[in-house]
Amino acid sequence: MPDTTSALGSPAARREGPAKVTGAARYAAEHTPEGCAYAWPVPALVARGEVTAVDDTAALAVPGVVTVLTHRNAPRLAEPDDATLAVLQDARVPHRGWYIALVVADTLETAREGAAAVRVTYAEEPHDVTLSADSSDAYVPEDSDGTSGEHTRGDADAAYARASARVDVTYRVPPLHNHPMEPHAATASWQDGRLTVHDSSQGATTVRNVLAALFELPKDQVTVVSEHVGGGFGAKGTPRPHVVLAAMASRETGRPVKLVLPRGQLAAVVGHRSPTVQRVRLAAEADGTLTSVIHEVTSHTSRIKEFVETAAAATRVMYASQAARTTHRVLPLDVPSPSWMRAPGEAPGMYALESAMDELAETLGIDPIELRLRNDTQSEPDSSRPFSSRHLAECLREGARRFDWAAREPRPRSRAEGSVLIGSGVAAATYPVIVAPSRASAHAAPDGSYVVRINATDIGTGARTVLAQVAADALGVPVDRVRTDIGNSDLPNASLAGGSSGTASWGWAVHDACTRLAADLADRKGRPLPPEGIDATADTAGRADAESDFARHSFGAHFAEVGVDTVTGEVRVRRLLGVYAAGRILNSLTARSQFIGGMTMGLGMALTEGSTLDPAFGDFVERDLAGYHVPANADVPAIEAHWIDEDDPHLNPMGSKGIGEIGIVGTAAAIGNAVHHATGVRLRELPLTPDRVLTGVLH
Repeated sequence: MPDTTSALGSPAARREGPAKVTGAARYAAEHTPEGCAYAWPVPALVARGEVTAVDDTAALAVPGVVTVLTHRNAPRLAEPDDATLAVLQDARVPHRGWYIALVVADTLETAREGAAAVRVTYAEEPHDVTLSADSSDAYVPEDSDGTSGEHTRGDADAAYARASARVDVTYRVPPLHNHPMEPHAATASWQDGRLTVHDSSQGATTVRNVLAALFELPKDQVTVVSEHVGGGFGAKGTPRPHVVLAAMASRETGRPVKLVLPRGQLAAVVGHRSPTVQRVRLAAEADGTLTSVIHEVTSHTSRIKEFVETAAAATRVMYASQAARTTHRVLPLDVPSPSWMRAPGEAPGMYALESAMDELAETLGIDPIELRLRNDTQSEPDSSRPFSSRHLAECLREGARRFDWAAREPRPRSRAEGSVLIGSGVAAATYPVIVAPSRASAHAAPDGSYVVRINATDIGTGARTVLAQVAADALGVPVDRVRTDIGNSDLPNASLAGGSSGTASWGWAVHDACTRLAADLADRKGRPLPPEGIDATADTAGRADAESDFARHSFGAHFAEVGVDTVTGEVRVRRLLGVYAAGRILNSLTARSQFIGGMTMGLGMALTEGSTLDPAFGDFVERDLAGYHVPANADVPAIEAHWIDEDDPHLNPMGSKGIGEIGIVGTAAAIGNAVHHATGVRLRELPLTPDRVLTGVLH
């Protein structure tokens, strides 16, 4: 029998790696059907109002321009569930950057020239894009999914008032943008009433379903291909306007149409992390036992689609306390619609909570790790359900050992190298285990090879490779005998790549299909396979989405060492360490890559990333990678990621949890806590840019 014991957990290299580095992997914009036309969108230049006239005369006069679509001549769409997809359907302008026209031409350059020639007249209206936690227009949203709204446990205010130690602090996180390396792009083609789209998306099944509804087509007349995707981080989690515009233009012109959104337009049309103002109040006994946790969050949403940045959700599961209140409030403004960004809610929320825990530790004179350990719990505070597994304490202790935390001088501003102050910080992290129903098929061929088919999406996580490992393990064969077909809506339906749910959801379906196939093969008792081979299928609906008696979460601990230059205000991260408890790690190589990627993104959140809404023009000021600074190689030190082995039988057949997002969750807080330890100054607004650092240090 072949040795398959190393199929799961082994550091198998990405099987699509050679295709990517040689350029053979084709992304959405790299499909160019014969006769392909190119589109370029025209964004609104006012923050609120109505289009009163569109003069496309000059645009249509540009040689090679095929058509100019506006709300007056664009195809009519069925009303979408997502209002951001109702493009070119009416004259309204809900925010700056909203698409009001689309120019289609023979070449990309011509389309861009034509778009610049379109003249638009507006009836402008007063607008407001400024988030204020005190606004009377802010409201508590309905808690339809258990994460938004307000949750209470005991009398939090009374417990806070009578506590011997308290902190009452407010933290601010600015708007943040996903900025995947590959911009949003789609190539659409209609043929004999059938629509085929190559789209940069985190879920081709969802895009297929939405396009079918918008254009009133049966689902089997729409095919969406997302074979290779150059990052998404949530911005490609649901269909965005580009794919609708490409399909509309192709239908109108009778030609395939390619649309690649300019990076400078992404901030306004593909979502962003909503800014948050977070007031955190913690109360504890003298020994550090928490008695009250109050976390109040205000974020903005657009006027056309409600989105809640559920920053207090993680607080409901993190630490034991006698009483708690967590509240989300949203303020509708004339802003682009916010949406998912890596660890939505958890990333900004845990920054605030874990910073406040550090402040409480200082108030009490207790080591920050010890404070967290004293408030650890084996049941979820809000629901009282037991955790299926929770090894936060082990992560903290192992991280402390690896980081040599015991040698740390707890007194702030106690270590310096010339003008550079050195400090270290810690923060905990958590992320929920999310599993969604999916379908998969498995095929055995007479030559001994196998094919697994599922409409999963590989957004850079190594999904192809890990699913092949799951299949090989279930079949009891070497992994190199398994091929994985993914990224096409004609394959068995699968959930989208989001919420760190991909491998847990798809792997379950693949495991079940391959287990059934292995049983069928065993029943044949050595009889040869028919020339066409044999197949098995699986559908996890009703099981993957079943209610659990357990609270299921990943946990982790982040450690950071920083150097703060008191002359320039620069913060340099010297060391980052993450230790995680995330179920069974299915591929040690790709898992470490995911953890490190999340930590790098958290470093950017802490030090460099931030966006500004101009109150006069209603526009994001930092709209490209020249103004919005993501970490470069020089900003990222050697990063270590490790994990605790967890055996959790309450998850899925592989025993795995999601790992794509927990790496970002605690990183910003660990860095912020390290900056405080270095300087003795607590900065409560991200990012920690030199001007803010200098202002704090000098005062």
